[in-house]
Amino acid sequence: MKIINDTTKWEERARKAFDSMIENYWNDNLNMFNNHYPNPDNRCNMTFHYWWYAHAIDSLVDTYSRTKDETIPSYIEKEYNGLIFRNGGQPRNLLYDDMEWLALALLRAYQVTGNETYLTDVKVLWEDIKTGWNDHMGGGIAWHKDQLDYKNTPANGPAIILAARLYNYLGDEGDLEWAQKIFAWQDEYLVEANTGFVLDGINRLGDGKIDSEWEFTYCQGVYVGGAVELYRITGDNRYLEKAVKTAHSSIEKLYDQKHDVLKSEGDGDGGLFKGIMVRYFTELITIAPEETKAIRSFLERNADTLWNQGTNKEKMIFNHLWSEQPDLHAGVDLSVQLSGVMLLESLARLEQQKLI
Repeated sequence: MKIINDTTKWEERARKAFDSMIENYWNDNLNMFNNHYPNPDNRCNMTFHYWWYAHAIDSLVDTYSRTKDETIPSYIEKEYNGLIFRNGGQPRNLLYDDMEWLALALLRAYQVTGNETYLTDVKVLWEDIKTGWNDHMGGGIAWHKDQLDYKNTPANGPAIILAARLYNYLGDEGDLEWAQKIFAWQDEYLVEANTGFVLDGINRLGDGKIDSEWEFTYCQGVYVGGAVELYRITGDNRYLEKAVKTAHSSIEKLYDQKHDVLKSEGDGDGGLFKGIMVRYFTELITIAPEETKAIRSFLERNADTLWNQGTNKEKMIFNHLWSEQPDLHAGVDLSVQLSGVMLLESLARLEQQKLI
């Protein structure tokens, strides 16, 4: 049995998780990831999960950034080409949040590969995303082009991150203005002032009400991610304080005491939620390690639990509840597997930076 040195524990686990995703989910015939494991008859791929594929690209970039494995850019390109092909030959979509996820992933992919096509599509997507801003509910970007008066965190949090990163990379002051404008709207309408907890959306049913009962991990993640990016640009401690406050309050609220992990949000789309939260909490840890020791410890405990209790060790496939074994007869969605991969990659990154 190979003994893993403590200093490389998370890198080794991240490698095994990535290898499993390629082995068990990659489809050489489609040149894309399958939506589900197992996939005996290819039926699982009848549904087009645009935003899952965007996060698959993001995860491929994670691994390439960590390993510099030159086989990975070809997977990025194939997954991207498959997404574009199934989306009618272009990147735009009816859902503003979906487009934001793809733009975020492609911007990172461009930065590590230099493939100009990715940056071109980022710019196309960003111009389309900005059309979602309107005066319904005081501002904000709509969730769907056919429901412009419904505003939610999934459509605004990633837009803040994207606008800020575009400013950082391209230097257009207008992008910074967008990031700050969207953040101000999000902060006023969908963040609890006393706790920092992030709410999902407003006016979904056309009644002006907030979906306060919808408590999702990824809403916390994207708000924290937006605050982190604005803090990096401006150095304004207000953004950092808001990010830290939200991170602490959301862990307290979304912690499953019975299982000692972040709560399960099921499979399907919900399977991706925790991975998104972890991704952007990791960004916070990297800029504020002293203020986030408890958060770092919490993520590490979740990752250890997932590895020791929530992973089928034969296949290295994860469960949506990180403390229990997956049912491989029923199978596991790509979204769930991505969240596990994202968690382990985040810990490997923190390990490389000597933050754990």
